[in-house]
Amino acid sequence: MNEAAKPRILVVEDDALLLMETETILREAGFDIFTANDGRSAVAEINNGEMVALVTDINLGTGPNGWDVARLARETRPELPVVYVSGEHSPEWTARGVPNSIMVAKPYAPAQLVTAIATLLNAAGPATS
Repeated sequence: MNEAAKPRILVVEDDALLLMETETILREAGFDIFTANDGRSAVAEINNGEMVALVTDINLGTGPNGWDVARLARETRPELPVVYVSGEHSPEWTARGVPNSIMVAKPYAPAQLVTAIATLLNAAGPATS
């Protein structure tokens, strides 16, 4: 598969090691990845880059959190697949995220993340970006 044909995903993670691990997992699964290490950088990437999906940590330190990043991304791309990742869990989190998204708990197996993205991409149909 050539680079132009690979689906492009924005990964937002403030932990450098987890960001590198996630990037490796998704590249090996056939995706083209671009990254941000905080909410502000993610917002800039959303405004500057085309993507077919978003994978974001929820807690990103200061600035916009993962919920904010996903809501902003959905303002311009209402059907954008969003996968949230977090080491914390709360029953009300489904109400805080955007519709038609998936939460993956850290630590996760690589297959869990890839399956979550593939499920949302398949449900969304052909990419329009």
